[in-house]
Amino acid sequence: MQTMGQALSREKTKKGVVGMADTDEILGIDVGGSGIKGAPVNVQTGELTGERLRIKTPQPATPEAMTDTMAEIAKHFNWKGKIGVGFPAVVKQGVMYTAANVDPSWIGTNGQALIEAKTGCPVSIINDADAAGLAEMRFGAGKGKMGSVMMVTLGTGIGVGYYVDGRLVPNTELGHLIVDGKDIETRASAGVREQKDLSWKKWGKLLTEYFQELERLLWPDLFIIGGGVSDEFDKLAPHIEIHTPMVPAQMLNLAGIVGAALAAEGEAQRETSKSKVAKAKATGGEQG
Repeated sequence: MQTMGQALSREKTKKGVVGMADTDEILGIDVGGSGIKGAPVNVQTGELTGERLRIKTPQPATPEAMTDTMAEIAKHFNWKGKIGVGFPAVVKQGVMYTAANVDPSWIGTNGQALIEAKTGCPVSIINDADAAGLAEMRFGAGKGKMGSVMMVTLGTGIGVGYYVDGRLVPNTELGHLIVDGKDIETRASAGVREQKDLSWKKWGKLLTEYFQELERLLWPDLFIIGGGVSDEFDKLAPHIEIHTPMVPAQMLNLAGIVGAALAAEGEAQRETSKSKVAKAKATGGEQG
């Protein structure tokens, strides 16, 4: 059910207001192996200020084809401001170092530069699981939680966002742990469960092995479970046997979009701080 604020904001979107001047609004884009989703986000409240648009991920999922789709989303919202993107890869300084469930040609591609060239907007790009976790830590199940928290997204693959005292440890790729000799994502993702038609009990047994390995390595204080399964958490939870408390995500399928926008907000704030420091140093040098 949409809130009154969301309903009013959607009217604004229809009138072409979104993306023009409100610095609290950032376009969030969540990139997945099956779909690319986007919407403007109020980063102060975590609410979408326009109706979410989803476009099927092009196949093959090459840099050119996928960034064309992202540009189409920006154009749909007549977007002129900051864009945040959550992408299924290790991302450092805008460059992709891995490619999970997308074309291998992404490896070594500067995704940030490519999206900026096609949209004409400043872009921030972050690992998709890290993005989803940012949203949960700010507005969802992780709000106010200290210690170590793991946001585990069970989807086409397995993504993990890792947070210590609320601060992100980026690009952990803990969704690719080797358990029983195999990448756990190839054994226990929601995509594999669907392909093999696994029962909740059998899927829970596989995930128990995975979560126990995470416990053995890092001893987290809380697991937050995201992805479509968060809607059916009560069916899965009884079949996972671990010591660490586990709760369903609250942001549901909006976490990736909201988190991508939050990542862009954080980068913008860091750039502003750097600019102020540089200006202060320059002014001090002139006075000296």
